[in-house]
Amino acid sequence: MLPIELYTYVVTNFQHSPWFTRPATWWQHVLHIGRPAGRHTPDSHQPGAKEQEQLPASAYKIREGAVTVLTMGKMLHVVLVVVLAMAAASAAMVSASPAEGIQPLSKIAIHKATVELHGSAYVRVTPALLGDQQGEDTVWVTVKYGWENPSSDDWIAVFSPADFISGSCPNPRRNADEPGLCTAPIKYQYANYSANYRYWGKGTIRFQIINQRSDFSFALFTGGFENPKLVAVSKAVAFKNPNAPVFPRLAQGKTHDEMTVTWTSGYNIDEAYPLVEWGMVAPGGGVRNPTRTPAGTLTFNRGSMCGEPARTVGWRDPGFIHTAFMRDLWPNKEYTYKSGHELSDGTMVWGKSYTFRAPPTPGQNSLQRIIVFGDMGKAERDGSNEFANYQPGSLNTTDTLVKDLDNYDIVFHIGDMPYANGYLSQWDQFTAQVAPISARKPYMVASGNHERDWPNTGGFFDVKDSGGECGVPAETMYYYPAENRANFWYKVDYGMFRFCVADTGHDWREGTPQ
Repeated sequence: MLPIELYTYVVTNFQHSPWFTRPATWWQHVLHIGRPAGRHTPDSHQPGAKEQEQLPASAYKIREGAVTVLTMGKMLHVVLVVVLAMAAASAAMVSASPAEGIQPLSKIAIHKATVELHGSAYVRVTPALLGDQQGEDTVWVTVKYGWENPSSDDWIAVFSPADFISGSCPNPRRNADEPGLCTAPIKYQYANYSANYRYWGKGTIRFQIINQRSDFSFALFTGGFENPKLVAVSKAVAFKNPNAPVFPRLAQGKTHDEMTVTWTSGYNIDEAYPLVEWGMVAPGGGVRNPTRTPAGTLTFNRGSMCGEPARTVGWRDPGFIHTAFMRDLWPNKEYTYKSGHELSDGTMVWGKSYTFRAPPTPGQNSLQRIIVFGDMGKAERDGSNEFANYQPGSLNTTDTLVKDLDNYDIVFHIGDMPYANGYLSQWDQFTAQVAPISARKPYMVASGNHERDWPNTGGFFDVKDSGGECGVPAETMYYYPAENRANFWYKVDYGMFRFCVADTGHDWREGTPQ
């Protein structure tokens, strides 16, 4: 038995997938590499579970990154057969895009929206000031709304920035004589989610809001998603410091003694200097010789997107993404860190503090416990953005990994992360959802078709699965130790093993650079 445990948490809503012919299910396996080939051992938590025969390789077509594990001269191939897989009988469908509407925000016909503010309609939000506690980046707000003509098609939308009506809209299908909306909302919920809304014409619901570097407004629409009519808008609400550093993402560096941390903020480099303060946790508590390391800053603009909706109604400013390198780590030692920004007057703006454990020395006789999964997606804890049972399992997976933090060392999310599909606000939502994991464990990512694929952009598949993102948000929001960030393949050394992450968005055949 090789000293590695591989936990695969696989969440895919197969009932809406054209690539898989079996009934929808949530598979959670615990696999120990080194077991006899061709068999899976079932989850030990399932009473009476029996070993299941592994389907032949010809029955599947993998479209996400695979992880190869190299150790002691042997190659162990870890294949997640339920990561956007398909039955052999449906092989001809592999180049097809997913069913229309896999991203719930795409169901809203923003290009047909009209502004018809009504005197009886109202939307009120409390509190008006968000995140007044130190470091608070996630809050719940209460939204009260109503009007004299309630219907089952009415819905409440959350917009950010708060001014989503005025200004020039980039939507090419917008009619010149309509005061069309400039952007899609970041989330929505049906108005009748509040009991008796249709009877009383008023309701109350709660939304969870994260700090996304701008203010928010809440709007009441009628006419459903096909013919939305805006009838009321709330006053703007905002976080106390919209620019604060949030949602850190650890990643293993190019060497075993290097850990990187990436975070998002609203501060450009000329506004505040980004840095991370870190140090080894002392045996009796406290931090031994804390040090500060500067961070690099990246961003991207609308012109970096390759098509709709990422370039039009799905666009949202990503803010600034900062990455710092913590080097010369002592093996197996615990470290603490916090990201921050030094303002021009010397004032410091700090994010939350977290801890992580440095990897073992390469070759050290030690157990490596890893998590590998793909196709997780994201979901909203307030029940919003829910369409056709879209990705509810992602919260189950996230919560399980958070509860199990002490029982694994590193995470590999091998493609199809938020399923943003060109709606850029969803990347913030995703980094917030996985932050309790990524802030404590190295969170290594790979590119999937929903991150990269777009016609005529150098990718391997000539489809529109990324919604016009063409890999840019994934390549910027997360660090990975590739030689070229545009080529999403790389290796990571951790303990006794070298993990090789492939990129199926680029040609992997013999003779190609990959």
